[in-house]
Amino acid sequence: MATRRFHDDMTDRPTPGSQPPDSPQPDDERNDPPMEEARQRVMPRGRNNRNAAHMPRTLSQVMNEANDMVVRGDLTEYVPLPTGFDPLDGMIGGGLRKTELVLLGGAQGIGKTIATLQIARNIAMRSGQFAFYLSYEHTETHLMNRLLCLESINPPEVDLKQGVRLKDLYDTIIAERAKSTLRGGDGGGSLQTILRENPKTAMALARMNRYADRLILVKASPAVTTLRAIREMTSRLCDATGGNVTVLVDYLQKVAIHPERATDEAEKVTIVVEGLKDIALALGVPVWAIVAADREGLKANRLHLFHLRGSSALDYECDIAVIMNNKYHILSKEHVAFNPYQARQYRDWVVFTVEKNRAGRAMQDMEFQLHAPYFAFDPRGQRVQQQLIDDKIIES
Repeated sequence: MATRRFHDDMTDRPTPGSQPPDSPQPDDERNDPPMEEARQRVMPRGRNNRNAAHMPRTLSQVMNEANDMVVRGDLTEYVPLPTGFDPLDGMIGGGLRKTELVLLGGAQGIGKTIATLQIARNIAMRSGQFAFYLSYEHTETHLMNRLLCLESINPPEVDLKQGVRLKDLYDTIIAERAKSTLRGGDGGGSLQTILRENPKTAMALARMNRYADRLILVKASPAVTTLRAIREMTSRLCDATGGNVTVLVDYLQKVAIHPERATDEAEKVTIVVEGLKDIALALGVPVWAIVAADREGLKANRLHLFHLRGSSALDYECDIAVIMNNKYHILSKEHVAFNPYQARQYRDWVVFTVEKNRAGRAMQDMEFQLHAPYFAFDPRGQRVQQQLIDDKIIES
């Protein structure tokens, strides 16, 4: 298994750039003329040679490497990785792309973690793709329980009749474990057995098991999980999976920067966002990071990219920025006054606004219904039809 190679490598890994002193050189390099041999030492070849990521290369070398990739059938540089949220994928060119940094901003409780974990799940469901989810907020077990609730309604089907809420899940586990104890502990009290034998959780467990080996979870620490640690773990995952890894960070302001030091939060955020962008570029992976709002942003009627906590580096470094707002709160006053009863139905809808998009149109609004008790969005979204505040109307 690919991820098993990752864990095995954690304890036995050569220093980057080093190789055994007696390792034979390939024939083509051994027989190159002296000038060509020197050129190859200065400009190493090979797309997967990450030690060469910051070395100069001729355009001819870049073209030859790209040609070799296409000949091998490796089109990962050209094919985006869908998030599973439509029409968000259409707005950002089909999905996430390698080397790009995507930021997701929003107020507390808007559903940033729900959306990000659901995207990680959608990516891991694709054969050969791995999602690396670092959470500074929740344990791996809590994230697993959230995924069980999500899988109980099975997006995009969103069958709420089969839904299992977190409290229901906990109650089921506690009750069944108590029954097993009263029966004398006959081995039927394991978590897997409880979930498999309960009609409401059996299908959720089966769905989750389809991608369980491709979703890697880390309970990150604001004091220990530094940028360097994230880079090293991602590098080893790239080695183990052939580079088919998407990194998701929840959330950016909590990433540690030791041994670097920052004089204030703005400088720290600058270091972190630049580091995440460098991880995306150097390792050739998409990076998706949640960003918290500042105090002024939390007071604003509608959150924007400039309200995110930290510095202007957030806007400068990212390739795509998506901002989440509750639809009910940002409907224009005219619309709410005209039909207040209809407006209330939008309380469970979240507007995703693409405020920055290097490769496409920005300031595009779309909406998705949030099913918070099940930690899931209905990924079948739509463009916003109503008028929103900021005097902005989005046409269909």
